Amino acid sequence: MDDMGTLLRTKLTDTIRKWKEKGVPSRSEFEAKAGELLEWKAVKGITGIWENPPLLLTATLDDGMGMGLQVIHLYAEVAGLRVIPLGLLQMPESIVSECQKHLPDFLGLTVLQLDTDTLVEEISAQLPPKTRIVAGGPVFRYDPEFAERTGVHIVAKNVISFLEFLLGTDSAGVSDPVTQ
Repeated sequence: MDDMGTLLRTKLTDTIRKWKEKGVPSRSEFEAKAGELLEWKAVKGITGIWENPPLLLTATLDDGMGMGLQVIHLYAEVAGLRVIPLGLLQMPESIVSECQKHLPDFLGLTVLQLDTDTLVEEISAQLPPKTRIVAGGPVFRYDPEFAERTGVHIVAKNVISFLEFLLGTDSAGVSDPVTQ
């Protein structure tokens, strides 16, 4: 990792620490902070925390609004991920096809309903070997075994845990940073 990547990593770590001290911000506060961080990155000439950024494909199965993915997209840009949004209300076949075409490092999914378990299982069973599913949504609060049962690798309950996953901190269930 270069010095600029280290600088961004430190800035993100400090931001997370402040959020945890004050409590989880509102959606509008998350969005405002993303704007500040993107401006700061531009001024510093920082592209991201990786020299070779990972690829993230995103989609929803049963979410027609995609509000969570909008915020994840902002912070993926802040971190410097390459992102291909597949869209809302996608069918498993379409998601799998795009993953096989692009070979992403991560597939970001929003999952709202408990009855999508077979759809998520279908997706996870057909992904390229290197692709890990990073998912969020209320289903993971209601059914703590949903992730393990369906092949979801990482549950990001909010932007904080998504960033912690990228940075490699414990609350996201990983101990190593995402490297490329």
